[in-house]
Amino acid sequence: MSYSMPAPLDVKLMNVTATAMFGGVAILMLAVVSWWAVRHPAFSIARIVVEGEMLHNNAVTLRANVAPHLTGNFFTIDLKDAREAFEQVPWVRQAEVRREYPNSLRVILHEHEPQAYWGPETGTAMVNTMGEVFEANVGEVEREGLPRLSGPEGSAVEVLRMYYALDPVFTAMGAPIDALTWRDRGSWLVQLDNGASIELGSGKPEEVLQRTQRFVRTLPQITQQYQRTAEALEYADLRYPDGYALRLRGVTTVSREKALEMARRQAAQQQKDSKKTRPTEGRH
Repeated sequence: MSYSMPAPLDVKLMNVTATAMFGGVAILMLAVVSWWAVRHPAFSIARIVVEGEMLHNNAVTLRANVAPHLTGNFFTIDLKDAREAFEQVPWVRQAEVRREYPNSLRVILHEHEPQAYWGPETGTAMVNTMGEVFEANVGEVEREGLPRLSGPEGSAVEVLRMYYALDPVFTAMGAPIDALTWRDRGSWLVQLDNGASIELGSGKPEEVLQRTQRFVRTLPQITQQYQRTAEALEYADLRYPDGYALRLRGVTTVSREKALEMARRQAAQQQKDSKKTRPTEGRH
């Protein structure tokens, strides 16, 4: 039976010292290599690949405008800062930036898709299809006939949602929405592309929509009495509980009160017509 003698204390100290020295040398060499790598010209950003559907920007202009704002090389560049630099470019909604070894960046851009102008006519703000407000050069807008939406700060999503609900109703009437305003007190004002203005009143979106649908449904019956069409509509006020007032072009005899009374009668008649009539008994 054999026993191993413990190493002397000085030998243990020498082993620990040697291990520490080797470890320190390894760390130092790694630091030197890292220092060399992050500063070597071979790893400078030499190529920026830009992808995505770009209607208002091009890759050459983007690289020229953004590259001076990028700092560092392949290893040290801050991807978050790079992404924010690309997203500062007009029309860019979102940018995805990633490294590609050894000295490239790949950027995938998503542009805003404009749905409407936002705010006063003197402004440059627009709303995209998701209700996000962004600044743009309105002279670069390719789509024609975009409406102008406006409302309190932070209300773009609600205003756009109401526009999506109302525009098909007025389009079916032959007069798409030209402008939609949501006032601070909660009431809605519509301006149609034929120049007519309509006060829609306030309330829940479904209540406003129902009033609008009732108005569009009964308007032809009233205009026909004056040998007019819906195109003659100049102004309408839907803020009444059981009817509406309107003004027609070329008709000077219709006062607000008379128009309101006429609308009430038409609504009552339509309600009667919708009920089932009792069958007539024959004579024997």
